[in-house]
Amino acid sequence: MAKTKPFAVVMIIMGILLAGCSNSDFQAETDYEVKDFSYTNQKKQEVSLKDLKGQVWIADFIFTSCETVCPPMTFNLTKLQDKLKEEGVEDYKIVSFSVDPETDTPDALSEYISNFEADTSKWDLLTGYEFDEVKDLAEHSFRSIVADDPNSDQMIHGTSFYLVNQEGTVVKTYSGNSDVPYDEIVDDMKILIKEGSK
Repeated sequence: MAKTKPFAVVMIIMGILLAGCSNSDFQAETDYEVKDFSYTNQKKQEVSLKDLKGQVWIADFIFTSCETVCPPMTFNLTKLQDKLKEEGVEDYKIVSFSVDPETDTPDALSEYISNFEADTSKWDLLTGYEFDEVKDLAEHSFRSIVADDPNSDQMIHGTSFYLVNQEGTVVKTYSGNSDVPYDEIVDDMKILIKEGSK
């Protein structure tokens, strides 16, 4: 019996090491703390950072009269929702911040998202703030640009998707307009959700 003990110890150590490897598949690439906010969604409900704490969420920046990147980005998020559903992932949120809050009322956002096959029970489109607020939020919490285009009625903003962990920290960014790495995003979200449930 004594001879089997070292082998058993080695197997236990190997098991621990392998378990550690499986948890290290996700590597945070950013460390941006999202500043506190409380805004209004498309259902005229207040949504705050506190409400999102404890959940993994994907954020982006859009506006309803966007003629270029926003419709494809929103469509891409509906596709991500489909893939999350296929994988049985339910404990998540999507948060789209309007960069044109003066125009994008809750009703306008509700009408906009109705053009897509979206699960709005898990998706908050936010407004109810001044333009300078969302510009500041984008710059300081997501390291992204939001600006008024002086040559048109369009807005300038980033096209990334931002992965935010349960503590409200942006831990990774992905292309949101083209070549969206859906499988990578789903895998990252699954790992974060699993780690948060321990």
